[in-house]
Amino acid sequence: MRRMGRPGLLGLAARTAVVAGTATAVSGGMQRHAQAKAQDQQQQQEYAAQQQQEQINAAAAAAVAAQQPAAPAPAPAPAGGTDIIAELQKLAALKDQGILTDEEFSAAKAKLLS
Repeated sequence: MRRMGRPGLLGLAARTAVVAGTATAVSGGMQRHAQAKAQDQQQQQEYAAQQQQEQINAAAAAAVAAQQPAAPAPAPAPAGGTDIIAELQKLAALKDQGILTDEEFSAAKAKLLS
């Protein structure tokens, strides 16, 4: 005949093992979930950093391109003479800057073309 009431030592040990196993399984699942969440956050941060770096690189390339001269380099002066077009452009720039008056510009231009 079996007694009812308090479980024996073997029953108590079995119940404790079941409770401990369940707690370990739940704890392990929570740890795996937390690790997966942390890994997802790290990947998102790395992606955001990569996108930001690409934007910085694009802005730097645009700034470098904007600083490069748009016009081609002036043609070399012909052998034995001066480049008249380049000289006229210099005179026009001086006139536009207000360094030369209209009369001075006309006189220098006439001298170049003669």
